[in-house]
Amino acid sequence: MPHIVALYRYPLKGFTPEPVQSLTILPDGRASGDRVLNLRFADAPAADDAWCRKYAGVVLANTPGLARLKTTYDHETQQLKIMHGERVLVDERLEGAGRQRIVDALTAYVDDLEENPLRGRPERLPLKLVGDGITPRYQDNDAGQVTLHSRETITSAAQALGDPDLNDHRFRHNIVIEGVTAWEELSWLGKRLRIGAVEMDVVKPKTRCLATHANPATGERDLMVMQGLVKHFRQEQPTLGIGMLTHGAGGVVRIGDEISVIS
Repeated sequence: MPHIVALYRYPLKGFTPEPVQSLTILPDGRASGDRVLNLRFADAPAADDAWCRKYAGVVLANTPGLARLKTTYDHETQQLKIMHGERVLVDERLEGAGRQRIVDALTAYVDDLEENPLRGRPERLPLKLVGDGITPRYQDNDAGQVTLHSRETITSAAQALGDPDLNDHRFRHNIVIEGVTAWEELSWLGKRLRIGAVEMDVVKPKTRCLATHANPATGERDLMVMQGLVKHFRQEQPTLGIGMLTHGAGGVVRIGDEISVIS
């Protein structure tokens, strides 16, 4: 029976995944605590509390060196700690001057990277850390969505792309499952799933971006994932994983919960 083997949320969009044992799926189709903060450009075409395209801020797709940072976020105290190797880059609460010190530390780090979206773009400065640290609103599309892939699909992609170390972290989904055939989750488009006690509608396949080219450990662009998916699996767009919206009130999903197609 298909079942959950890993759960993740990403408090600061484009930064370190946070593995969890359970995930609360909200009625609006988002996961609680997921993408509650975003490091955004000064010229982003949206209000701070509004959704905006990922490329309006500093994310893994345009700043692969973010993968070298280790981010931890205390959702209760709103304390954000970011490590670069053994060095504490910043350790501050979001309130008051702490938010600005976080921005200053990350701006200095990004500006020192060989590949970064700030070089030659003064209109993008100063950066700003948007989000209240509670409300999930900075997913890849304005509808939110909880995302899912299977380990079997990762194994298939790893073989085709020639990278035995390919893993969940490169694709940054919320739910990882086992117990299906490779790529089976793409056949669920337009169907309704029961995940534990939560019902979800599968609304779209997940088209991949340049974030997948960055090694999640080294921050180097070391694998042409997008081109590889199109070539080896005859896809029109590079695709891996699915996006889902809540059907009903939502609820909690946990590692070990079973998945079934109900309609």
